[in-house]
Amino acid sequence: MTEHLSRRDLDFLLYEWLDTLELPRRERFAEHSRETFDGLLDLSEDMATKLFAPHNKKSDQTDPAIGPDGKVVLIPEIGQALSAFGEAGLIAASFDEELGGMALPNTVSRASTTIFQAANAATTSYAFLTVGNANLLAKYGTPEQIDTWVRPMLEGRYFGTMCLSEPQAGSSLADITTKAAPAEDGTYRITGTKMWISGGDHELTENIVHLVLAKAPGGGPGVKGISLFIVPKFLPDGTRNDVALVGLNHKMGNRGTTNTLLNFGDGSFSVPADAGSASGAVGYLVGELHRGLFYMFNMMNEARIGVGFLATALGHAGFQKSLEYAKVRTQGRPVDAKGADVAPVPIIEHPDVMRMMLAQKSYVEGALALGLYCARLLDEEQTAPDAADRDRAHLLLEVLTPIAKSWPSQWCLAANDLAIQVHGGYGYTTEFDVEQFYRDNRLNLIHEGAHGIHGLDLLGRKVIMDGGKGFAVLAEAVSATVERARAAGPSAAAYADQLAASLARLGEVTAAVWAPGDPALALANATAYLEATGHIVVAWLWLDQFLAADGPDEKYAGDFYAGKRAATKYFFTYELPKTATALDLLASLDRTTMDTDPAWL
Repeated sequence: MTEHLSRRDLDFLLYEWLDTLELPRRERFAEHSRETFDGLLDLSEDMATKLFAPHNKKSDQTDPAIGPDGKVVLIPEIGQALSAFGEAGLIAASFDEELGGMALPNTVSRASTTIFQAANAATTSYAFLTVGNANLLAKYGTPEQIDTWVRPMLEGRYFGTMCLSEPQAGSSLADITTKAAPAEDGTYRITGTKMWISGGDHELTENIVHLVLAKAPGGGPGVKGISLFIVPKFLPDGTRNDVALVGLNHKMGNRGTTNTLLNFGDGSFSVPADAGSASGAVGYLVGELHRGLFYMFNMMNEARIGVGFLATALGHAGFQKSLEYAKVRTQGRPVDAKGADVAPVPIIEHPDVMRMMLAQKSYVEGALALGLYCARLLDEEQTAPDAADRDRAHLLLEVLTPIAKSWPSQWCLAANDLAIQVHGGYGYTTEFDVEQFYRDNRLNLIHEGAHGIHGLDLLGRKVIMDGGKGFAVLAEAVSATVERARAAGPSAAAYADQLAASLARLGEVTAAVWAPGDPALALANATAYLEATGHIVVAWLWLDQFLAADGPDEKYAGDFYAGKRAATKYFFTYELPKTATALDLLASLDRTTMDTDPAWL
């Protein structure tokens, strides 16, 4: 059976590159070791193979539906897989032991997550939306809220969602109209409509815990008036809350995850109200009034990195399928072969097919390195002994988050496209899996902030934050790898010089776009900046992997390490040079998109 995700690559990244075994020396992770980490990954592989992967295609071909009783109907395998996932304690894996968790490092927990995502992206999404919800409430909720909502989620009895977007307001949260009115009992009554809510309704668990952004009285305009509320499907006493499923959105991919339009407080379900209280769904305030977006960013940033991992997992799954196919599918002969008796060769022996395989490998393994590096930064931010190291990790993670979301979403989708191409006509049929991986992955450029929004975030906020400290901390990290590489031999030194030149050019361009003092002009081509910076960051991580995969020891002569070095060479030869065009465009302060009248199109 084809691997969904290379375990050998995970082991390399965790143990040979990211030095994950240093973490058990810290108090939080003291109960862990290579044995417990490997045990989690072994369990994840086993469950993903036996319970998640087998129904991936079935759930794609069987859309969620609303039954005659108004309840959502899903194939039973989804519930069976998720029930086993919860019973194994995997929802709680990275949480504190006092909450029933395993206190695993984020780095290892994310590696486990990605195994499941590669096996079945849609089914896995229910669990990992729940993890993000529980993380937010564990951080900002009251002890009572944690006991009432977080503990059942970590046990797998409840699932969670995030309810931000509305039909008229997707990423523009300042324009939401959902309202929260205070009730006499200290709760709030929520009224409004939320759109695109993944996992918004189902019968998989006893309850669904919605985290809802709404505007409460007394707040300022726009996002300043937004508060955050827990709005469960069922109240603690078992009463049905006034949260109504209006409809299901039927999607291009990820079909096994319900995607819903929800009404809050439309009177579909009668909720007992105190005298003088407004009608609506019962909501419980999280934290302080009018700080809802601040709290929600905790879950949003986690979800953004999670989307990057999801894109990576789907890219990996397609790569593994196309690699297996390219090695066994015979067709064509070498261009220099002579004679009619020359047999067809496996297509991977043709240079253009090898180009497509190297491109996929460089994208998906580069993306996995990026995601796990970010997870390692989170572990540093939370547990590093030195405060300065914690602060540095926090700042670098802030800068990398828009890249960790957007780069895998763009380039692992490109990998899925290449996986279809490698399969030829077979790749375009539903009998082969790669077309589904492409459809499943196409969403990731859109949700949790569309691609262009993350360009605005990176160039408009992250690299210039604190007087340019954001860019400085990134440049410092890249430069440290460059210096190590310059002392590591001629190949590494050549890559180091190329990367250093790209980084220097990026610094010049960053200064140039802001020099006129015109934010609209500076940000007009922010997407080009995001894509160029993303390629430079991934080149950096490939060079860092190269340093861990090269050396005089005999072990580095093996195929795995040779593959790492080949992928690095490919990325520096084919991909990093692409950034020059984008950086030249940015430096020119081009106004084409600003000066074009919509009437001309």
